[in-house]
Amino acid sequence: MTLEEPIGVEEKQAKSTERMQVAGKALEELLSSAQRQHCLTVGVYESAKVMNIDPDSVVLCLLATDEEDEGDIALQIHFTLIQAFCCDNDINIVRVNDIPRLAEIVGNSVDNEEPRDMHCILVTNPSQDSWKDPALEKLGVFCEESRCTNQWVPNISFPER
Repeated sequence: MTLEEPIGVEEKQAKSTERMQVAGKALEELLSSAQRQHCLTVGVYESAKVMNIDPDSVVLCLLATDEEDEGDIALQIHFTLIQAFCCDNDINIVRVNDIPRLAEIVGNSVDNEEPRDMHCILVTNPSQDSWKDPALEKLGVFCEESRCTNQWVPNISFPER
């Protein structure tokens, strides 16, 4: 073993961490922007309806869990079906393990209704040219790079506040 090998490993880890931070910041920006543009669909069933009716309008699918959800078999089945659909329709997909932060960004409820299901969020684009976002492009590159390393559904962490 030489000195260059451990340094190479550390450099790879630093690049991976930096890449994750950029992706997390881009995701946060994208969700805020999409919400202002009314281009978010929140909830597993609501998302399934949109994907069934107009899959071409979906540009990103976000699946979110926390520790409590790991044992929820029904939710894992939903996620498997959503992931398969996204792969078949060339929709970028990412995972997040911070539902409270996600709820903070997109709002947990609408007009004093009961809390929303934050497990699946879609970012949609009603027409091809109506909405371009640099954060969406960054996430697209992140997803593409992840697929090149056989990570088909990459995990993203939101940046520290």
